[in-house]
Amino acid sequence: MTSSNFERGLEIRKSVVGEEYVERSFANAGEFGREFQELVTEFCWGASWGRDALSRRDRSLLNLAIIGTLGRTAEFRLHMRGALRNGVTVDEIKDTLIHLSVYSGIPAGVEAFRIAGEVIAEHEAEQGASQ
Repeated sequence: MTSSNFERGLEIRKSVVGEEYVERSFANAGEFGREFQELVTEFCWGASWGRDALSRRDRSLLNLAIIGTLGRTAEFRLHMRGALRNGVTVDEIKDTLIHLSVYSGIPAGVEAFRIAGEVIAEHEAEQGASQ
């Protein structure tokens, strides 16, 4: 493990998906999955998200399109929250999901819109509660 990529990845991962989620992921991984969580942190979050040419906002939009296309609903929900945390607007999410639907298929778009709507409603409720 490259400690600089891991450390950078850990900071970015916590910033995008939340410190509680990351800590829970490591705790729930146990001994069996710990190395995998370290790999995800170093490789996905440090080596990829840690690059400079794309913003976190741009990476969030890419992730929504890719993960939505793959139909990985739990990860899509997680990255929806991260996208909102990264400043992606509801209109940008909508356009990304329409683009996903055209290029990846309507069923993928239907599922992505369903989950996105739920996450947006939760996010708006949380924002209203904190004001």
